[in-house]
Amino acid sequence: MRRVESRDRVGRGRWRLALGVLVAVSLLAPVTALAAGVKFLRMQSREDFMAGTLAGVSVDSLGTLELADRAARVADLEEPFLFSAAAHPLGWVVGTGNSGRVLLIDREGATTTLFEAPEPEVFAVWADDDGTVYAGTSPNGKVYRLHEGLSEVFFDPGQTYIWDLARNAAGSLLVATGTEGKLFGVDSQGHGEVLYDTEDTHVRTLEPLAGGEVLVGTAGRGLILEVGPDGAARTLHDAVEPEVVAFARNPDGSWYAAVLASEASLVDLARGREAAEKEDREAETKAGGEGDSAPVAVTSGAAAGELLGSRPSGFTGPRARVLHLSGNGRVEIVWSFEDETVYDLEWSRGRLWVATGQEGKIYSLRDRKMILEQDVDERQVVVLMAAQPGPAFATTNAAALYRVTAETVRSGTFTSPALDAGQVADFGVLRWRGDQPDGSVLRFTVRTGLSSDPDLTWSSWSALEGGPEVALSDLSAGRYIQWRAEFSAANGTSPRLSQVDLSYRQINLPPRVQEFEVLEPGKVIVPASFNPANQVFEPAHPNRDGIFTTLERDRKPDDRRRKTLWKMGFRTLSWTADDPNDDPLSYSLSFRTLTGKEWLPMAEELKQPQYAFDASALPDGIYRFRLRAADRSDGDLTEALVAEEISEPVLVDHHPPVLSRVRRQGQRLIVTVSDSLNPLRRAEVSVDAEGWRQLSPRDGILDGLSEELSVEVPEDAVLVLLRVMDAAFNSTTFDLAREQP
Repeated sequence: MRRVESRDRVGRGRWRLALGVLVAVSLLAPVTALAAGVKFLRMQSREDFMAGTLAGVSVDSLGTLELADRAARVADLEEPFLFSAAAHPLGWVVGTGNSGRVLLIDREGATTTLFEAPEPEVFAVWADDDGTVYAGTSPNGKVYRLHEGLSEVFFDPGQTYIWDLARNAAGSLLVATGTEGKLFGVDSQGHGEVLYDTEDTHVRTLEPLAGGEVLVGTAGRGLILEVGPDGAARTLHDAVEPEVVAFARNPDGSWYAAVLASEASLVDLARGREAAEKEDREAETKAGGEGDSAPVAVTSGAAAGELLGSRPSGFTGPRARVLHLSGNGRVEIVWSFEDETVYDLEWSRGRLWVATGQEGKIYSLRDRKMILEQDVDERQVVVLMAAQPGPAFATTNAAALYRVTAETVRSGTFTSPALDAGQVADFGVLRWRGDQPDGSVLRFTVRTGLSSDPDLTWSSWSALEGGPEVALSDLSAGRYIQWRAEFSAANGTSPRLSQVDLSYRQINLPPRVQEFEVLEPGKVIVPASFNPANQVFEPAHPNRDGIFTTLERDRKPDDRRRKTLWKMGFRTLSWTADDPNDDPLSYSLSFRTLTGKEWLPMAEELKQPQYAFDASALPDGIYRFRLRAADRSDGDLTEALVAEEISEPVLVDHHPPVLSRVRRQGQRLIVTVSDSLNPLRRAEVSVDAEGWRQLSPRDGILDGLSEELSVEVPEDAVLVLLRVMDAAFNSTTFDLAREQP
């Protein structure tokens, strides 16, 4: 096939949208044809804004941006990983990895090393009111007591992991362990006893209750249990997710819980409990019974990507959920995180706070929606702690400690993701909606590019000046656009941004014709509902506008169900085409003889990608057909761009084969049949009205313009019918009884 693309256009120039009215303007920039439709890139929901980058800006439940509470960075740590933290009379105490250090951070950010454990990970810390610190290490889990510069092994449960520490109402130290899933109570002398054996792999988290009961969350089966002072337990919830990672108490007496099925979990549940115990025993044996070489089954943040965490193979649910447990036993899912991992919960300042990774975000639950409160540079926020005005939080990858203050940041920015216009486009207006209190500032900058990720090929940021609607007439054309809003407060009051619209119009590209073919003679494609009772039919709507008769009027573009039928003498043109700008297409067809110079019209303004016509209107001969696909729809202000495709030569043949010669050889007739344009396709004979029998030519293949056939005919035969058909399905029948010599 030969393909030609043309760019017919009348409308030229750049454009802009002002006060809702489309105005054509003439600029000195190079002119290009533009698709007629004006479209918009809109951001207005919580989900829209969460896809961007927030620095000092939060998103509320209604999807409104405003300056966030200020999170003061208290300390940066040299340790690569921080796994645990707790309030301390002098500030905060934190447990780290992979060096097993316990650090004290005072309120000014000064850091002191309290202890360096033989074990590499400190997953749990606790500080008493007198400053005594307890640290739970892993693997070969032990609980160390740190007091007045001295350290000692306070309790050795004989377990691999120490996951959590807390004081119960009676003053005992509660110790959550794995991989045997036991909860211990330890008195002031370091004597411990098993309060409850969960028969699960890990006791992952715990929360003492005022009446002496303990909330217990397990990893393995994902159980939430209430264990009484007498060791009796009842199941409050059996989660679909295999890990319960944190609890937080609501002042109304109900509880929140975080459940996980995440590769980024600190727990590795890829091994079964029995396999884990076997490995531990083998490791202890190799180490002479000391157990110093027991394997670490912990994902150190995102660094240990080879482990599967607590997400089972084939699990398709969210990576984390936050549950609400009411006092009457009702458990409700209040939020699901499809891609983020929840590490901790804390009730503070009248709402639930949620710490997540892998993008270092802190949310709070307001009006039953998760609101982004903080977005820090570190990848994971692993611990939340009560503080005033609070909360405080600790991060890993890299390790740092923050404290949320009562102040709002004075300035912040929101940067949108790269927004895709689908094709190279010119941008018209940025329009925003929100509140800007007196003295506050809300300033916008924009840039464009041709790559999906902003890089050095993008334009520089361009500042926009003006009110809620600003023309982008000086902005470079591009496929992608990104906007940035800079917030500045006045008297502690933040501007608020709830919606941003960017209008654009794609630079018009011509349609594309992928395929243009002429079907076999007689083959037609019609809607599935067309003439359902019969496979042979007559035209329903003769075309009075030209020489060709068609099968029906052009159907609506959405009538896509088709079927194939047969109509003698008809030919069908079929094609596949699309438009890069998704503009509606209309088609026109024309034809000419093989040696002709002028194209003659067949049909205009077609919507369907096929056209069947009665080819008997054309004399025998060879023709070409031309398809033109135009992207102009009714009412467009700009002229269409057109893609053109010309068919291969097409033979039109209406005449059947002819009988050239008949001669007898004994009981046989030797018959010569010929056709002037098409090779012969089929030959069959019937003697005295018996059934038709296929005939083969004497050379064995029926494929020539002239073929010699041998027909066995009894001398007393009365009726000998020979029916032949050519490749154009032209058929005729001869009575050889009359034609024989």
